[in-house]
Amino acid sequence: SRSLCTVVCKWTYTSDGGWDDSFWKMIGLEDLVKDKYEKIGNHVLSPGESVGKGLTPEASKDLGLPEGIAVAASLIDAHAGGLGVIGADVKGHNLPCENQPITSRVAMICGTSSCHMGVSETPIFVPGVWGPYFSAMVPGLWLNEGGQSATGKLIDHVVRGHVAFPELQSKAAASAHSIYTYLNSHLDLIKKSLPVGFLTVDLHVWPDFHGNRSPLTDLTLKGMVVGLTLSRGLDELALIYLATIQAIALGTRHILETMQAAGHHINTLFLCGGLSKNPLFVQMHADITGKPVVLSKEVESVLVGAAILGACASGDFVSIQ
Repeated sequence: SRSLCTVVCKWTYTSDGGWDDSFWKMIGLEDLVKDKYEKIGNHVLSPGESVGKGLTPEASKDLGLPEGIAVAASLIDAHAGGLGVIGADVKGHNLPCENQPITSRVAMICGTSSCHMGVSETPIFVPGVWGPYFSAMVPGLWLNEGGQSATGKLIDHVVRGHVAFPELQSKAAASAHSIYTYLNSHLDLIKKSLPVGFLTVDLHVWPDFHGNRSPLTDLTLKGMVVGLTLSRGLDELALIYLATIQAIALGTRHILETMQAAGHHINTLFLCGGLSKNPLFVQMHADITGKPVVLSKEVESVLVGAAILGACASGDFVSIQ
């Protein structure tokens, strides 16, 4: 059994038309078409549907779980994170998405790279953004998936590659803080009277060090930094760290504006993933997009999404909704 999410988002399958014979022939993989696609599977289930007869004896022994326990058709990791955060209860926080359908929300799953998940009731074709995929994340709704190829990885790369990194490492260790908590407090020290974002008025990063996934869809693009000086200290490391985060947030704004121009109506961002634990990253996304950012009390949204699927497969709930 295959998950609809995986085959639709990554394998050109559609829920109404199934596999597309002509595509596999065109790319020289026509042997996959044989025997009704036996090699890659033709039994496709919606995420959360129960698979087979539950956990096999072999798997239950390996995992230390009861034999026959329900197994759910899966979601891709980022899609599970999107499912785990996009339905969060926001009552009483005076947010623009309160009493609005979840089509007014975008889930951002931010880790090594980032995904921007937006759902709609009808298919919306967005230039440079993947989809629309029917029922690939939330059943009955169409999914568009924007993305940035390197986000957490880019911040890490810029910080660790800087000449002042050893100094940062030792000072962070001495203060018993992570390097990013230390950098955030260092920026607060040097910001003086203006908001922290203004520190980079002369320093700009173009963040496509690993190409651009959305919305420019150009894997040949490279990164760029404008406004470098001969300074080599911790202040400069903190500034290029800030400029990199701002560049990523501007990339998110570019994706959101493209989605909205195509027909999405988005008013609130829901963040999850490792980077959502960095308050500076979250604040810059709010400042630069001009939209409120929601963080769920349960930070492990990918696990929440997976648990929702399990709760459907077990029969404890009748649907993902």
